[in-house]
Amino acid sequence: MDYILEILPYIWGGAANAFKVYGVTIVCAIPLGIICAMGRLSKFKPLSLLIDMYTWLFRGTPLMLQLFFFYFGLMNVYPMPALTAACVTFVINYTAYFTEIFRAGIQSIDKGQYEAAKALGMTYGQTMKRIVIPQGVKVVIPPLGNEAITLIKDTALISVISLADITKNAKVVAARDFDITSYVVAALIYLAITFVIINVFRQIEKKFAYYR
Repeated sequence: MDYILEILPYIWGGAANAFKVYGVTIVCAIPLGIICAMGRLSKFKPLSLLIDMYTWLFRGTPLMLQLFFFYFGLMNVYPMPALTAACVTFVINYTAYFTEIFRAGIQSIDKGQYEAAKALGMTYGQTMKRIVIPQGVKVVIPPLGNEAITLIKDTALISVISLADITKNAKVVAARDFDITSYVVAALIYLAITFVIINVFRQIEKKFAYYR
């Protein structure tokens, strides 16, 4: 127990970068995902095709490879600090996933509701804001919750561009002490974080439960 208490602060110290990447990604990628989803469903074909190609590219290639590209690949063209490169990569990657999630949510709304809104004199923007998006959000909360959990685990990848994180710090301790206890501690930290995320999304689900 004393050993765990000794190594815990160092391993937990890696959570700072993980939380920074996580927070920036959630704050930026969700609204961008909504905007891109609306663009994906736009009747303006060039825009729809462009967003379709973007989601195909970033959902179809490994996140680690994208990190290498934005940090190492652009180093001679537009060098970025490692944390900035990580945030940019994660936002672009997760926006692609959120775009498809929100697209599916918007398309799940019955066409009759669009027609009813039009009959009431609502504009397209009013229809989306007051009718479609509130109901669509209820539909997409479970997959969004899954992505939010995946995101915190994916932050372990930032170590490939020399950023400290929970997993990397646990690896350093394990290599130093020849003991795998640090990996168990790291796993428990991730489980605690995902427990919090799950409960946050449960509360959000309850909030939107009145949309039937």
